[in-house]
Amino acid sequence: MHELSITQSLVDAVLDCTGDRTVTGVNLRIGRLSGVLPDALRFCFQLLAEGTPLAGADLRIDEPAGRATCHTCRQSFILPDTIPLCTCGSADVEITGGRELMLASVEVG
Repeated sequence: MHELSITQSLVDAVLDCTGDRTVTGVNLRIGRLSGVLPDALRFCFQLLAEGTPLAGADLRIDEPAGRATCHTCRQSFILPDTIPLCTCGSADVEITGGRELMLASVEVG
């Protein structure tokens, strides 16, 4: 489960920035094509935040859809799953969104 190591890095990064201040909220962007499972990350966050200033913080996750542009027909479209295939039938597509994995903001109290 790579979510555990990702969450540990997240907790470390937040604590580096906030120090001993109480954290009330953490906002993430995890694209649907990132390979990260938001529910697993939430579970890991609860475990790793215990006993730290992040304990009890509200973890909010924005999950942007996958997006792509077809090199054949030049159409931009939303990817409904991880198979990059345009409605024109072409697999010659460039993924332009949905791979995000970022800490968007932190709220302190």
